[in-house]
Amino acid sequence: MQSDLFTAEEQISSQPLAYRMRPRTLDEYIGQEHIIGKGRLLRRAIQADLLSSIIFYGPPGTGKTTLARVIANTTKSHFATLNAVLSGVKELRIEIDAARDRLAHFGQRTILFVDEVHRWNKSQQDALLPWVENGTFILIGATTENPYFEVNAALVSRSRVFQLTKLSEADLKKVAYQALTDRERGYGRYRIEFEEGALEHIINIADGDARSLLNALQLAVETTADVFPPKDGECIRISLESAEESIQKKVVLYDKEGDYHFDVISAFIKSLRGSDPDAALYWLARMVAAGEDPRFIFRRMLISASEDVGLADPNAINVVASCAAAFDRIGLPEGRFHLAEATLYLATCRKSNSALAFFDALSDVEKEKQQEVPNHLKDASRDAKEFGHGEGYLYPHAYKDHWVVQQYLPDALQGKVYYRPSDVGYEKSIKEEVERKREAQLEGMSSDTFTENLTFSPASKAEENWLRRTSSMGSKLLLEIRDAIFEDLPIRRSDNILVLNASHGLILWNAVRHNPEGFAACQVKTAEEAAYINHYKESLELLRQPEVFVGSAKEYLDTQGDDIRFEHIFAKNIFSRLKEESDIITSLKRRIKPDGVVSLSESVASEGSRLSDFVSDRKTRDLLKAAETDIFGRDNPLTNWNGEDLEKMLSPYFSKIEMRKLNQYEEKLLDEATLTLWLDKRYLPALEKLGKYSERLKPQIMNELKNARIKWKHAVLIVRLTNGSILRNDVNETSPEWAEVHRKTR
Repeated sequence: MQSDLFTAEEQISSQPLAYRMRPRTLDEYIGQEHIIGKGRLLRRAIQADLLSSIIFYGPPGTGKTTLARVIANTTKSHFATLNAVLSGVKELRIEIDAARDRLAHFGQRTILFVDEVHRWNKSQQDALLPWVENGTFILIGATTENPYFEVNAALVSRSRVFQLTKLSEADLKKVAYQALTDRERGYGRYRIEFEEGALEHIINIADGDARSLLNALQLAVETTADVFPPKDGECIRISLESAEESIQKKVVLYDKEGDYHFDVISAFIKSLRGSDPDAALYWLARMVAAGEDPRFIFRRMLISASEDVGLADPNAINVVASCAAAFDRIGLPEGRFHLAEATLYLATCRKSNSALAFFDALSDVEKEKQQEVPNHLKDASRDAKEFGHGEGYLYPHAYKDHWVVQQYLPDALQGKVYYRPSDVGYEKSIKEEVERKREAQLEGMSSDTFTENLTFSPASKAEENWLRRTSSMGSKLLLEIRDAIFEDLPIRRSDNILVLNASHGLILWNAVRHNPEGFAACQVKTAEEAAYINHYKESLELLRQPEVFVGSAKEYLDTQGDDIRFEHIFAKNIFSRLKEESDIITSLKRRIKPDGVVSLSESVASEGSRLSDFVSDRKTRDLLKAAETDIFGRDNPLTNWNGEDLEKMLSPYFSKIEMRKLNQYEEKLLDEATLTLWLDKRYLPALEKLGKYSERLKPQIMNELKNARIKWKHAVLIVRLTNGSILRNDVNETSPEWAEVHRKTR
């Protein structure tokens, strides 16, 4: 009897510890709480012996085969095992015949466990399918590869897939404790001690693999003792060196929860940010060698791809995400290639931290009171009828290039700049477009965008706002004017530039792009406009920021010293009231250099559309024209001049005048509110003043024009003034886009 016991103990001790310690029951099984914990579906199915076909998917050492053996010990069904590496269709047929016999003669079901099932090719997996389908087998497959890629779709569709994950450090500690305290299968009969950090090192390096942990533990225990099993009372003390040797990895100074952990990952991220691939690879190697979770490293690289690279290289996040996905599929050790590839890409690609703009916006949200959503941006599907929500929204796709000037920020944040594109990589290619659209948005808010008002003294603030809306020219018209002003205009890098009536900077910022080595100044009318430009100019280097003056154009020209003169002066609508503002010309000429160029954009309200242009009834049209004679008459300084008047006023001061009339057309919707305001405030009072009021006028206009879409003409003069040589020699005076050119040489 004693001999038999000794033989049994000897047989047990000769088996690997990982084999001996395999759990025999669900209560002994450690880990995978998400699928085998109390109350979970799989646990209930095993305990009730009601299993259907299942596939266990997970990395090595996570308990797939062990869980299958627990099922074998629990079920009343016959349990058969095949290993796909060693077995093929021949062995499968033997199991099929045996399973059919058991079912036919004894009514006993068969559970077939196929380890490494992905190793079978398609034809081998197909051979299994009919017998799973007809219930001859209940299949338990185990695979380290994603079954949705490596196992036949038909087989997967007939099975439940359970994904097993790496064991946590807490789970591995339980496995180690179980092995060290189990007197029958483990080392519970011996006194084993560990040097501080030795057991932790084995657990850490095992990286969620219970088999690796138990193999290392066995090697450490059985090679440390002088004789194994040791003598009674003898202590086996495992040093840190023995722990390193048992798992073939040295301890790297690295504490996943302490300062060193954060210091190393910080050094890694800073090396990526600093574009040093050598340093980045070194810190990566330090982390991998220390057993850092690769998924943690990938998470930090995904953050870096947006925080430190961003739109300088939008592909960076795709590369890192692809490498992370590949790592999940491949695992260690080959997955280190994917860690290295992602690291090298981030370390060598262009960098931009412009995504941090989000946190500036978040700061404004947190410290400012909630701003009202502009009415035209509100949801029109619920409250359009009662509150007018969504009214006035411009659908960008209905416009050229799928874009139109429109307010998107709340009123209190208009002009706020969060996103500042960098000058590198992809962002460099979009920087100019982003800035040009932003400048057009700012300019579109300006009250001086266009001066074609029906009056120069609005009766009320509401009417002034309405007039501003109905006469604003939109993005297309604004950009046309800007491009016309700069067309074929040679600006040297060192030129000094002045922009008068700069409003929100549409012309200013385009000019500043051309003179990186020169000086730029601008004049604006209001502190609000100055605030917009001052905010926007902060994105420029200090020496490139334009000087901003608040006041009238003439005041700026007259009060600045003679030490600075300009090669280029740009001005917008400084002659809106031409006959009242002629004295600005001498100041303008004094400030321009002898060979400099003055470029003007002047809206000519007298040559734009009138309401009478859109009425077909002759009598109604005549009444409207009579009213317009008064509205646009000689007493209105905004409309009592034209291009010829401007030319006559300028000709004594400049030897060469180049004048181009730009006719622009804006589509307008004449809704009832617009027409009512227009008629009641301007046309009908003008007719009464002339003694020609007609009661039928308003209903006739409403009947014909209400909700009509019209093309409203704006006339804009693009003027160049110089006392030197003509800059533009290729003007084709018969060309339609250069219609009505007036050129004087004196």
